[in-house]
Amino acid sequence: MKIKKGDKVKIITGKNNGKEGVVEKVYNKQNTLLIPGINLYKKHIRKNEKMPQGGVVEIPRPLAISKVMLICPKCKKPTRIGYVVEKSKKSRVCKQCKSIL
Repeated sequence: MKIKKGDKVKIITGKNNGKEGVVEKVYNKQNTLLIPGINLYKKHIRKNEKMPQGGVVEIPRPLAISKVMLICPKCKKPTRIGYVVEKSKKSRVCKQCKSIL
């Protein structure tokens, strides 16, 4: 998985096209990730102790990893990610500015 928790990403397709956010959680098996405030869906909640009124709440749903691009912290552009192995240590590299992420 090339994108990790805490990475800043930009949405490139779908209803949230162009929005940016920070990855909160990554689901490796499903190839999805959770970004707060993006890909919000409404869910109807029955009355309970936490919500005595019940009602409709907006929750973020996981987004497919293929719909996002990592934003390089150095060049501030959406970029693809490559890998470099140096002295038995594997690190991620920005394809545009060649800086280590």
